[in-house]
Amino acid sequence: VQLVESGGGLTQPGGSLRLSCAASGFIFSLHGFRWYRQAPGKQRELVAHIFSSGSTNYVDSVKGRFTISRDNAKSTVYLQMSSLKPEDTAVYYCNVVSNTVNYWGQGTQVTVSS
Repeated sequence: VQLVESGGGLTQPGGSLRLSCAASGFIFSLHGFRWYRQAPGKQRELVAHIFSSGSTNYVDSVKGRFTISRDNAKSTVYLQMSSLKPEDTAVYYCNVVSNTVNYWGQGTQVTVSS
């Protein structure tokens, strides 16, 4: 199982970024995926979850600003982030649970600063 994130970077407050998580090594369409983030000195936080059905859940702090989606044909999960705030600054991780094992990507840094 491999998860590879991309799309992070530096943006100003109010800006947008789209993160991608390319997955391989398992049947993508049968699994739900999560995006977590971890800011310096803080615990890792669940940001968004997309089920195999396509249903989604979000932490309250990103509702209306972030959108998680999936492309089963490309085995890729996305996190579209808009109206970014400095408090969104963190390393963002893609996560999947397959056969009871937790898998993580390497993370991608998102920095929101003027």
